[in-house]
Amino acid sequence: MHADLSPLITATATWLTRAYPPAGGAMSSALCDAQARQAVTAAALLRYPTPMDASLVAMAGPGGSARLDLLSNADRRTPVLPEQHAWRTWVDEVVASWAACLLSSAELASATVAGLADGASGAYRRLVSPDERDRQAAALLRHPDLLAPVAALHHGLLRARLGLPVPDMA
Repeated sequence: MHADLSPLITATATWLTRAYPPAGGAMSSALCDAQARQAVTAAALLRYPTPMDASLVAMAGPGGSARLDLLSNADRRTPVLPEQHAWRTWVDEVVASWAACLLSSAELASATVAGLADGASGAYRRLVSPDERDRQAAALLRHPDLLAPVAALHHGLLRARLGLPVPDMA
């Protein structure tokens, strides 16, 4: 992973787990966070595949969570106080959308992990083949209907990047 992507990955994974919180205690929280982090890492590496890409997004900034908050109603569940806003500026909308696609589609998760140049497909086990505990812990995070508004934002772009047919939305 490019070091420049660390703040983006952390913020985007945090946004996902706050918008779609775990079901249960500390173990569920850890399992949900691991799945979100794996999905966001895979999406970020696909979106920003070179050190130059990572450096450019680190310099320009990823854009923030404003539209995602509106789509997921996250801002209504947890009001954002001014002092809590800074980390949200590091959320990347495209990466969050792609991660939502990966979390809700085994096909896209497998295709993405297979296409990563980092060769560490085993590092994405919870994303690609979650066990029953993983699924229970991240029930909201993996629910296709709940993720649909976020996933739909950039679903076609993800499929195009993976070389998969892009469904006609006409």
